[in-house]
Amino acid sequence: MVNRRWIGMGGALLLGISTVTACASKRYVTEEVSKSSTASERRISEVQSQVEATQTRVKEHDSKLAELDTATREALERAQAAGKLAEGKFVYSLVLSDDAVKFPLNVAKLSQEAMASLDDFATRLKSENKSVYLEIQGHTDSSGPDSHNLRLGEQRAEAVRRYLSKQGVALNRMSTISYGETEPVEKNSTRTGRAKNRRVVVVVLA
Repeated sequence: MVNRRWIGMGGALLLGISTVTACASKRYVTEEVSKSSTASERRISEVQSQVEATQTRVKEHDSKLAELDTATREALERAQAAGKLAEGKFVYSLVLSDDAVKFPLNVAKLSQEAMASLDDFATRLKSENKSVYLEIQGHTDSSGPDSHNLRLGEQRAEAVRRYLSKQGVALNRMSTISYGETEPVEKNSTRTGRAKNRRVVVVVLA
């Protein structure tokens, strides 16, 4: 009789222990699942934030490109295609036109004003932007035939490239292109407009 009672008590005790253990195990599993779920949600949130930040940067980059003029965008595309840019970023541009320097009709020679402006430009490049890439764009007014204006635009751009080279700017970081009369900034119907169209634009890319 005693043995049966002890056996019954022992069984009840084991059942109680099993029940407690099962409950504890269930709580542990639930807690671990909850922790895992929270960590996953946090990771997903972090990834979503990173994706949103990347999308924002892409939109900002596209917006900046849209703000550039056609010639500058084309310069950027050429530089990227040539593999000369790490980031493909427009920095700024220098315009040599009748406002600051003079390119007389049918003349590609740099004036004293142009050389002084390029001296300051070269100093800035060497001190601030040593690894930039330059596209030097030559432009003309509409006087004369197209073929002549293309040559003249190239001669003006080359004059700037040679001068900058003498000031210590590496030749392999500069290229030239002539737009001739095709990219006017003013109407060619006036003397003032034609003077502004006779220009060289130095596009600085990094």
